[in-house]
Amino acid sequence: MYRIAVCISGRGSLLPPICEAIENGSLPAVIACVISDRPGTAGLERAEAAGIPALCIDRRKYRDPEGPSLSDAILQAVEGQADFIVLAGFLSILQGTILEKFTGKIINIHPALLPKHGGRGMYGMRVHQAVIESGDRMSGSTVHFVTSGIDTGPIITQRSIEVLPEDTPDSLRHKVGGIEGDLLVEALRLVMAPLKEKRGVVK
Repeated sequence: MYRIAVCISGRGSLLPPICEAIENGSLPAVIACVISDRPGTAGLERAEAAGIPALCIDRRKYRDPEGPSLSDAILQAVEGQADFIVLAGFLSILQGTILEKFTGKIINIHPALLPKHGGRGMYGMRVHQAVIESGDRMSGSTVHFVTSGIDTGPIITQRSIEVLPEDTPDSLRHKVGGIEGDLLVEALRLVMAPLKEKRGVVK
């Protein structure tokens, strides 16, 4: 089985669909751990309630440019423990060695149809506000590989929804949120499938 480390910054709303896919056998994986970059998040409580190892690596402790980085701390926590890292509502930017160690093994879900409405500062309600202000008739969600650029890695899969004239940033957030769980599980299956075929037996 593949081991997944899930990084979150808030509610951990994408944990249940991953857990469900694992439980019904449609995703050949286990969640090795859930990591939050903020203390006291509902996502950590959700993970602990599900019996999943959960830890907080507080981003505020890694602001010294001369000291270890948040990315280094996450790498130390997951190296040898996880095969994939899933950024599921994770608001910090991974940099440095972790991108080399996990090349092609870190995926992120973004609440828009990349390459539109991505990049630094584009997260949460800011994304949906930008979609509404742009007049786009379609929005959706994208799962992509994480590289050194922000939201610029190769796209794994996307799913779109219609933006209606009466939509607001909040209503759009709810609509996009409604498709993200299935999309993330689909992306995980896609990235695991070729590796499973290549390796034959997954350790």
